[in-house]
Amino acid sequence: MSEQTCAIGIDVAKASLDIAVRPSGERWQVGNEAAGHGAVVERLRALAPTVIVLEATGGYEAPVVAALAAAGLPVVVVNPRQVRDFGRASGKLAKTDALSAALLAHFGEVMRPPVRPLPDAVTQELQQWLARRRQLVEMLTAEQNRRPSAPAPVQKQILAHIGGLRRQLKSVERRLRELIQRSPVWQEQQQLLVSVPGVGPVLATTLLAVPELGHLNRKQIAALVGVAPLNRDSGTLCGQRVIWGGRAPVRAVLYMAALVASKSNPLIRGFYDRLVAKGKPKKVALTACMHKFLTILNAMARRQTP
Repeated sequence: MSEQTCAIGIDVAKASLDIAVRPSGERWQVGNEAAGHGAVVERLRALAPTVIVLEATGGYEAPVVAALAAAGLPVVVVNPRQVRDFGRASGKLAKTDALSAALLAHFGEVMRPPVRPLPDAVTQELQQWLARRRQLVEMLTAEQNRRPSAPAPVQKQILAHIGGLRRQLKSVERRLRELIQRSPVWQEQQQLLVSVPGVGPVLATTLLAVPELGHLNRKQIAALVGVAPLNRDSGTLCGQRVIWGGRAPVRAVLYMAALVASKSNPLIRGFYDRLVAKGKPKKVALTACMHKFLTILNAMARRQTP
């Protein structure tokens, strides 16, 4: 490993940031607010790091990541599971904020996670509104499931809540449409995607918020979304292939679209029927359709051809 390597780990809490440097072992803490972000950027610029690693923390990391990216620093947001597994493998089981920062720096030094361009501000806003839409749909489904078994007075309150959720959902969907209409590029991309039988406005909008679509090859995009089959073989044992990891919200929308496409899209329907005829379980065949469907959409986005 090059002596020039400098890996930074930043553990993000609601009120503070713990920073660790490898291989020097330097550590410090700042507040998770604008002044603290500015101080971190200035100090890290002087260190010229190879990689800066943070965990996804449900949004608390977003402001500091934006500040680091704006400064042109090589920042990467990784899945907490990867770091947790790395810690177990290296025998680091204790957890404090300072130890977590050191573990993130060690992970960056050893694993060298690739630095990818972060979504721009408008794409991030689109992702946030899509997340809000998912939340509202989940709450609406839960309330609709509760209503039939609830006593009459409770049903009245549930119905009122359902009405409010539906109004909010309409407002969010209107906001999503406005965001897309403001971007000629997104409008063109959406028209391209919905030209495929089985792709509706929800999947098209979800894919617009995946900036990697059209820029990765078929294996990379399948792994990113989590529809790439993973082997489980050992010795003479040939285990069942499974899909795992990736971006679950995108995969959930893709599943529903593949379900529709397996009936309405001649290409996907023929592929599904052939797999079932060969004895594949229907759920396995549908998962394969998700993979094929995503591959087609990725190729369309890359070539800009319907």
